Amino acid sequence: MPAMSDEVQRYLNWIRAGLDRKGYSQAGLARALGINRSQVNRLLKGERGLDVAEVPRIASYLGTEAPSHSSGRSAADQLLFAAAEAVRARAYAPYSNFLVGAAILADDGRIYAGCNVENAAYPQGNCAEAAAIAAMIAGGGRRIMRIYVTGPGRAPVTPCGGCRQRIREFADPDVTIISHGIEGAPLVSTLAELLPHSFGPGHLHR
Repeated sequence: MPAMSDEVQRYLNWIRAGLDRKGYSQAGLARALGINRSQVNRLLKGERGLDVAEVPRIASYLGTEAPSHSSGRSAADQLLFAAAEAVRARAYAPYSNFLVGAAILADDGRIYAGCNVENAAYPQGNCAEAAAIAAMIAGGGRRIMRIYVTGPGRAPVTPCGGCRQRIREFADPDVTIISHGIEGAPLVSTLAELLPHSFGPGHLHR
């Protein structure tokens, strides 16, 4: 199992401390989240991902606010950043050594992540955003509500032109895309700003 990010660890510590302090049970948390006790146990061990939609339900059950972050990132962005960074560590980029991670918040409230996978025949490689979209579709999500892309360096790591068009297939023009070279500040843009006057599914007659 990959190392747990500080962001995810902070959330798990918040949940464990809330359960201990209030004397609440894992069974009660399972009911609040609509999952079984086995899934709660895996969640607390860091073996199961924490969906963005679950954070407010956990906060309501524990009677406390979700942990804040010194960066000012929202709860959703903290989890997206953590997911992008976790999957970026697994990227396969032996030719460029430029590892990229992407995490999507989908319409089902779940986070889907993907990393770049290079190939000796260069055009056959896959971008992180394309991998995250494939994971979303395979997992049952259909629309992109927000996306966070991470990579090395100080400059924002924005999606390439092809990936902007891929995102357009599943996202509205006002969807937020966060591009983050992790040594610098993130760039927060809308899809329309990154891909103005875009062509999308609505242009085709069905």
